[in-house]
Amino acid sequence: MILILSHAEDPHALVVMQHLDRLGAEHRLLDLSRFPRDARLQCRYGADGVALTLDDRDGSTIDFAAVRAVWWRRPQPYGFEDQAASLGFAANECDEAMQGLWLALDARWLNPPLEDGAAHRKSWQLKLAVALGLDIPETLITNSAGAARAFLASVDRAVYKPFSGTPDHWRETRLFGKAELASLPLIRHAPVILQAFVPGIDYRVTVVGRQIFAAAIDARDGNYPVDFRMNKAVRITPATLPADLERRIHALMDRLGLVYGAIDLRRDDRDGCFRFLEINPAGQWLFVEQQTGQPIAAAIADQLAALAAAPAPARPDSTRPVPASEAEPVA
Repeated sequence: MILILSHAEDPHALVVMQHLDRLGAEHRLLDLSRFPRDARLQCRYGADGVALTLDDRDGSTIDFAAVRAVWWRRPQPYGFEDQAASLGFAANECDEAMQGLWLALDARWLNPPLEDGAAHRKSWQLKLAVALGLDIPETLITNSAGAARAFLASVDRAVYKPFSGTPDHWRETRLFGKAELASLPLIRHAPVILQAFVPGIDYRVTVVGRQIFAAAIDARDGNYPVDFRMNKAVRITPATLPADLERRIHALMDRLGLVYGAIDLRRDDRDGCFRFLEINPAGQWLFVEQQTGQPIAAAIADQLAALAAAPAPARPDSTRPVPASEAEPVA
């Protein structure tokens, strides 16, 4: 069985589930926001072996012994009863129980939770990208106003962006201007990512296993060319990448331990080079498929079905990412 960690309103999960239905692949959707409020976890260990189940108040049961592949798509925050006390303690206990459960499953992952979490870290991404020979814009991560001023003086133009977003605090990539310069001392409260601005066309590169789906996104004439996510009507077309760049992308995925990743590149108008911006281990892709016709949903369904059919994985000695010192540049 394939377990999908997301929620019923996730269009990405729903379209992949349709493809799994066509493949005849058994699958279940698990919305973690129903736990612990509406679901009861039982992990039993003893002389008779191990039994791992989750019973929902809607009458459904998930037997984790039957799970052979898991899609770590959009796990939701745990849901608690209104009268629950000590929510911080309860949330921590829920997380400890679930994180242990994921490690106990004899299943293959898209993506493994520990590797997925590590791969979200921008500092780690960029260090690996440099080690593997990917071109990146000049970048500074700092909460020092003095260091930021020196960096800004060293580049023609710069953008700034957050490490991540939340439903309440989401920020697009923005050009650094006079207003930001006046507020620069405030970064002492929280680090910021500064990068040299790269003029050019964006490329969203969706990687599923060994397949690469590249799409060019031209936002230069849009209402917000700095960040294509802010444009409502950008032109997205299928694209191909140089073979050498594809090899480096696969090397990055391997180093990060990912099966799926959405990579953002920008092709520099000045020299034609592709600059690596970031990778999102759970990035959106449906908007690309809808405009380009690239069969990304089908590829994800096929990958999940293949993972489910593969032998149970041997438990690795370590789930830590490979140190960047061991990540040699791709020849």
